Amino acid sequence: MRHTKHSSRLRRGALGTALAATAALVTLPAAQTPAAAAETPLSQGKAATASSTENAGTPASGAVDGDTGTRWSSAASDDQWLQVDLGATASVSRVVLNWEAAYGKDYKIQLSRDGGGWTDARTVTGSDGGVDTVDVSGQARYVRMQGLDRATPYGYSLWEFQVFGTTGGGNPPASCGTANAAQGRPASASSTENAGTPASAAFDGDAGTRWSSQASDPQWVRVDLGAVRDLCGVDLNWEAAYAKDFRIEASADGQNWTTLKSVTGATGGRASYEVSGSGRYVRVLGTARGTGYGYSLWEVAVHTASDDGGGGPIEGGGDLGPNVIVVDPSTPNLQQKFDQVFAQQESNQFGSGRYQFLLKPGTYNNINAQLGFYTSVSGLGLNPDDVQINGDITVDAGWFNGNATQNFWRSAENLALSPVNGTDRWAVAQAAPFRRIHVKGGLNLAPNGYGWASGGYIADSKIDGTVGPYSQQQWYTRDSSVGGWTNGVWNMTFTGVQGAPASNFETGPYTTFDTTPISREKPFLYLDGNQYKVFVPAKRTNARGVSWPANAGGTSLPLDRFYVVKPGATAATINAALDQGLHLLFTPGVYHLDRTIEVDRADTVVLGLGLATIIPDNGVDAMHVADVDGVRLAGFLIDAGPVNSDTLLRIGEEDSSADHAANPTTMQDVFIRVGGAGPGRATDSVVVNSDDVIIDHTWIWRADHGEGVGWETNRADYGLRVNGDDVLTTGLFVEHFNKYDVVWSGERGRTIFFQNEKAYDAPDEAAITHDGIVGYAAYKVADSVNEHEAWALGSYCNYTSDDTIVQHHGFQVPVKPGIRMRHLQVISLGGKGQYRHVINDTGAPTSGTDTIPSKVVQFP
Repeated sequence: MRHTKHSSRLRRGALGTALAATAALVTLPAAQTPAAAAETPLSQGKAATASSTENAGTPASGAVDGDTGTRWSSAASDDQWLQVDLGATASVSRVVLNWEAAYGKDYKIQLSRDGGGWTDARTVTGSDGGVDTVDVSGQARYVRMQGLDRATPYGYSLWEFQVFGTTGGGNPPASCGTANAAQGRPASASSTENAGTPASAAFDGDAGTRWSSQASDPQWVRVDLGAVRDLCGVDLNWEAAYAKDFRIEASADGQNWTTLKSVTGATGGRASYEVSGSGRYVRVLGTARGTGYGYSLWEVAVHTASDDGGGGPIEGGGDLGPNVIVVDPSTPNLQQKFDQVFAQQESNQFGSGRYQFLLKPGTYNNINAQLGFYTSVSGLGLNPDDVQINGDITVDAGWFNGNATQNFWRSAENLALSPVNGTDRWAVAQAAPFRRIHVKGGLNLAPNGYGWASGGYIADSKIDGTVGPYSQQQWYTRDSSVGGWTNGVWNMTFTGVQGAPASNFETGPYTTFDTTPISREKPFLYLDGNQYKVFVPAKRTNARGVSWPANAGGTSLPLDRFYVVKPGATAATINAALDQGLHLLFTPGVYHLDRTIEVDRADTVVLGLGLATIIPDNGVDAMHVADVDGVRLAGFLIDAGPVNSDTLLRIGEEDSSADHAANPTTMQDVFIRVGGAGPGRATDSVVVNSDDVIIDHTWIWRADHGEGVGWETNRADYGLRVNGDDVLTTGLFVEHFNKYDVVWSGERGRTIFFQNEKAYDAPDEAAITHDGIVGYAAYKVADSVNEHEAWALGSYCNYTSDDTIVQHHGFQVPVKPGIRMRHLQVISLGGKGQYRHVINDTGAPTSGTDTIPSKVVQFP
């Protein structure tokens, strides 16, 4: 290490300028004098970030701007850092630190290729400030000063932080690309004039839409490019309300900004600016308006270097893989295609085959699409009536001797049916959603011969004729319309359904609400001309009836905003795509992952096709969602691996507390399985820590049959644990866990429809006795909770390992004024075990071998 330093230290403040002037006069050792003095640092003008800043006038960018009159300074504590992104990997040879009066006595120079893992290149101890020249050697894109010990009571402060070296490989200089890297990317602004002038309008490629701000200074609009890019040009198209003075800025983290271009005296209109620097975020910051109105931009285009230094960002879009079968009415042998997949999947309950049929808009004649396991069929119109099938989408139970209780894991969505004989058959059990379907006739929910059936779920659908559940034991229907409903067995629940039968739970199976308190339909893939897009519907409050054809608001995302995940993709690549700002579209397949998928960005969509299945290996968690707004999880299956995972799906970190009421995270048609396809283990299946989450149709299942099934073999203590406040579940199916199936610890939780079976394989009463109680409740509200509401809850026992077990109750709640439980029932399936009570110590015992519900209409 070499030091070139001042003979005295000057106090902080006004004399800092004098120190800068002194620093400029310091002479480096002779060996470096002529060449190094003229050398431009690799760091100059690049994106810089820091652990903290003293104030807005001392940003991280102040240390890399080539101006010794500006500086970065940190908060007054140790372990502060400053880092610069060189924009591409370079051979770093030395770092020059020009300290202000508040200098670091002990610090490290660290290098990184990715900004995540750091290597100590040199440790400096006993510095006396001034200008330190530190020799280093290594390959790095990111260079950091990590402060260890301050020399003064103030923070760390650098007039300049300069990194020298050479860029690798002798690559030709990058040229500026012509593409607009900002188009369609997530955008935000300091303010908007009104709802019709959002930030996104300045990046949508449409010169007829605009962003405009409130009429005050300063104001800004920014875009997230999804990854750090080398920036070379910015085009601005001002509306009449333009900026007279403004800055174009870049940032690696959205917090610390580097000025790429400072403009004064502008006159509006169209203008293009060459810039040099790098960043993930680009911001136009207006400081003085040219009119009495706000700032207004028709469009902002950002251009990046065509050579990004190797590696490049992950590309969005592309083909949908071999197991997505896209057809149109002219596709030859279309019926044969459906038949071939059905022949393979009809009884393939735990196999690896996954298939998605996508039907382009048009009319399809004489089609009967029979759906087996892991098979989905969806229309590609924006509305269901865009895809007309003169025929049927059929689920029956011939493969299981007319018993439909195992017709799991399949779906139909977003199309219209005119059934051949006037009534379509959809005889399913759990995890088989029927969404956005227009049935121009009736719907039969029972198998041929009216054998046992244990479903099911309908949402956002219109059935012109009558729905006949017949042997269906339970069913939940939301935000739909029906021409009639003929009967029910135990638990038939309706919210926001036009034509639904009136509530009669005391004497019958029905629980009916005029509206659904909060709902948001599942995202879906559709064709806009020849381009695939994903429609993300908006939240509805007190909804009734279907959301279409007006689609009740929402956003369309082009497919190139999605990383199209195909079998063989690694968790590292998936996470890199998320970090880059892409959404995820899982194509049909089985995905073994060696690390957790981390969904950290607000409004991220994770959508699966064909029941895409995620298996966490080596005991990792499958997926974590940060405590952010508006994440949409939909249409995939998480299958526990043989090594115990702590939590398969976690939404929000522990102690999350942000308010997401305006834009909640949703979990829809996301299914969890522990065992069945082989040994699987997980302590928790789903944990919800965030507030305001909506769970709209899930089946969380510890397997009772298949491979790898046994009391300890597929051990899974808890199905769903809710710690967040104001969480709503609509259509909640949770079964067979070793302890509690549902534990609710958050305030103001609400459940509408719950279906449960206790674990079949409990070896005896001793194995499930706790706190002096025999059996874990299917649905427990924690004693600490003061407010909770639930309607239409059913728990069934089928203790096949020991049919003498008498479970104390199905439901357990604290007795408080804010706890309101309505329409509860417990059932012994053929006398295989019994319940002593329904809820707490209330409710009659079950009825021996007679499979008749024991009910409590309301508690307390």
